[in-house]
Amino acid sequence: MKKTTAITAALSALAIATLAGCAGSGAGTPSATELDAMAQKMVQESFHDKGIVKVKEALSIDETLQACDRADVSGVPLDAATIKRLEATNFKTIQWPADGKYLGDWKSGEKIAQSGKGRTWTDKADSANGGNCYNCHQIDKKEISYGTIGPSLYNYGKLRGVTDPSSPQAQEIVKYTWGKIWNSKAYNACSNMPRAGYKGILTQKQVADIVALLLDPKSPVNQ
Repeated sequence: MKKTTAITAALSALAIATLAGCAGSGAGTPSATELDAMAQKMVQESFHDKGIVKVKEALSIDETLQACDRADVSGVPLDAATIKRLEATNFKTIQWPADGKYLGDWKSGEKIAQSGKGRTWTDKADSANGGNCYNCHQIDKKEISYGTIGPSLYNYGKLRGVTDPSSPQAQEIVKYTWGKIWNSKAYNACSNMPRAGYKGILTQKQVADIVALLLDPKSPVNQ
């Protein structure tokens, strides 16, 4: 998900460089709206639908992504009020488990977390996606290779004092973990983490299984 927005951000930067040359010859400085329009035009002319991958869907940019990409390109961080508003907007998109069960099967969660499969033009629309968690996080101590964009998840539940995820004392952490996986931008507006549930990457069952992987005391994450 972040990769597609990075493409648009890069194209916006290219648009800036292109128009900067024009500015030297008397043209006015382009507005952010004009740069966005140029970037979108470049995308439409350079990419095309293939298989289940649709350009309009893959490169769609909502207000949150647009604001964060602009901040990234300009080097000017978002102000506190904007961050708070964007996080509140994203929080409203979180779908809590329909059956009220936040924890699934950690063994299934481990398979999902260690899989990067899905959402490419060669995949079928009804095939299950992986969570691709290993690409950004350490998951358990047996791993010899893992991404470091995100923090280590090893001992995730243990470090938070969760010895029984079903206990009332653990419910706040359980809900936070679910919400963070469903839509990470509800807690950090410009998070690099994909909005797995909100964007349809993972189903409710898959999210529950990953929550179990992170919080079940029997999971290798907490050994």
